[in-house]
Amino acid sequence: MFPRSSSRCCVAGTLPARARAARCEKRGGRGPVRDASDDKATHVSAVRGSVPAMGKKHARGGRDKISDEVYEAELFRLQTELVKLQEWTRSTGARIAVVFEGRDAAGKGGTIKRITEYLSPRTVRIAALPTPTEREKSQWYYQRYVAQLPAAGEIVLFDRSWYNRAGVERVMGYCTPQEHATFMRQTPIFEQMLVEDGILLRKYWFSVSDAEQLRRFRSRLSDPLRQWKLSTTDLQSIARWEDYSRAKDEMMVHTDIPTSPWFVVESDIKKHARLNMISHLLSTIPYVDVPREKVTLPDRPAPSSGYERPPRELSTYVPDHVASLLGDRERDL
Repeated sequence: MFPRSSSRCCVAGTLPARARAARCEKRGGRGPVRDASDDKATHVSAVRGSVPAMGKKHARGGRDKISDEVYEAELFRLQTELVKLQEWTRSTGARIAVVFEGRDAAGKGGTIKRITEYLSPRTVRIAALPTPTEREKSQWYYQRYVAQLPAAGEIVLFDRSWYNRAGVERVMGYCTPQEHATFMRQTPIFEQMLVEDGILLRKYWFSVSDAEQLRRFRSRLSDPLRQWKLSTTDLQSIARWEDYSRAKDEMMVHTDIPTSPWFVVESDIKKHARLNMISHLLSTIPYVDVPREKVTLPDRPAPSSGYERPPRELSTYVPDHVASLLGDRERDL
């Protein structure tokens, strides 16, 4: 359905030193897959991928894990392609919206982080909306999401989206059955309107097994950098696992349509999920490498005789915290 960009291979000398020795290869495909989130065959479009060099076994699933060297090399290559996609988007005025949905702790945020790592925030935005205000609750349901849609030359990554109504709102009782039914009926029409208006819409569901989700929740409990990711609603997803599975299945039935299909990303192994998703996204957009005007650095002009830098004492500098970490060099002699 979607045009695919041509294969691009790693070029020697373009990778960081840690990755130059690794060979890169990309494969992609679509078809029915088994969804790890409920272990049932799900007839939706799927993201698959494989990488030639493998590392250690993945203890929780028995699958081989890609080696760190090959992962870093392929991630660098894909991120280079993402920069090309960004420049093509700016040059052509394309509008791209990518929806990231899935279970809590399924790896959506980590994938978004790798996508945006080297991209311009002026071109690529992340839309991660908080709980709606009372005013927003009184609006048309899609209204606050419409305000986040891309303008010409923009890419918007929705870290959760209007599909909150199909998942957490349905399971936790934040919407009425009538509101949920209306959402299921209107969403295909809403997305059809976006596509017909020229927006390139891509929807990804990150699928994680119950055992792996629980392991990630436990790791967050003792991690001071990620404790903020745990909320009471997140923990409810453990007890309501089957409720979320039923809600997801119903969502797929109504919203996995030809004009805006769902692509399932198996995410028990985070590194695999990142490479598979980014590779697939790139393959669905007909971007090309946009020629850029060559930039040359001018020679620095000779110092003028009329400028003198003000004394340092007139400025307020940040304290040298690093000096306290280095210690007293003379004492250590």
